[in-house]
Amino acid sequence: MRKLISIITIIMFSLSIISLNGCQSKSSTTTSANNGNKKITIGASLLTQQHPFYVQLKNALEEEAKAENVDLIVSIANQDLNKQISDVEDFITQKVDAIIISPVDSKGVAAAINKAKAANIPVIAVDIPATGAETVSFVGTDNYTGGKIAGEEMAKVLNGKGKVAIIDYPTVQSVIDRVNGFKEVIAKYPDIKIVAIQPGITRAEALTTAQNIIQAHPDIDGIFGFGDDAALAAVAAVKAANKENQIKVIGFDGMPEARKAVQDEKCFVGVVTQYPDEMGKIAVQTAVKVIKGEKVDSKIPIKPGYFDKNGEHKDINIE
Repeated sequence: MRKLISIITIIMFSLSIISLNGCQSKSSTTTSANNGNKKITIGASLLTQQHPFYVQLKNALEEEAKAENVDLIVSIANQDLNKQISDVEDFITQKVDAIIISPVDSKGVAAAINKAKAANIPVIAVDIPATGAETVSFVGTDNYTGGKIAGEEMAKVLNGKGKVAIIDYPTVQSVIDRVNGFKEVIAKYPDIKIVAIQPGITRAEALTTAQNIIQAHPDIDGIFGFGDDAALAAVAAVKAANKENQIKVIGFDGMPEARKAVQDEKCFVGVVTQYPDEMGKIAVQTAVKVIKGEKVDSKIPIKPGYFDKNGEHKDINIE
């Protein structure tokens, strides 16, 4: 009887060792797929959540993080540079494996990005590039081309002549690129003059800017808004001034509210479209590749489209 008990004990002990080894092997396989001995963690610092574009971008980041089986920590800067710098420093303290950032101020975030680099944490910029600091990659709309599209469309609706103004966001590199692209195209049309370039970051600020522009230049023919809020504010100002038959508005971003306004509002003739879902997905994929030691392109441009009263056009050819 004792001999039988001993045999049973030995068999049970052996089975427990086999089971334990099996669990250890499975755990090792799972963790090695995620960054050595721990699951990958990515920190994401986003400009705002007060704009539908960034809501879509955040959702896309979270969906792709889930698909890649990585942890994602999201912080919202609320267009406050100091908060964004603090958030990035928190990510460094938490020793995240990579940081995705949409800068509040393209130059202002340089010091924070350099701190991350010193801590061997790669940084991927999304939507808005950083300047004065090196990021591993930038994933975003080809904003310069988008600005050129806006310029060509403005020239088309004005039949190559008139006075135009720009509502700007001068501290953000992506907007600088849009404005430069727009200006380059307009320069090809000698009968179109840019009479004003003024900032209007929020919709409320842009409304005041648009009203001031219309008051200062009552014969103005077109307004280019750097983003949906700026363009929608311009539309409101044009309507309030009873100049819907005179002034044409073109925007940039192409979120649902802006698309609907293009269809409903006479003066809103079109909007350059971006694809935040694609940006968010590619940004997470790029971060994971970098963490795993794979090479990535320093710039991953996403071609913009254009939405006018006839619908969306994705294959826009621009020289």
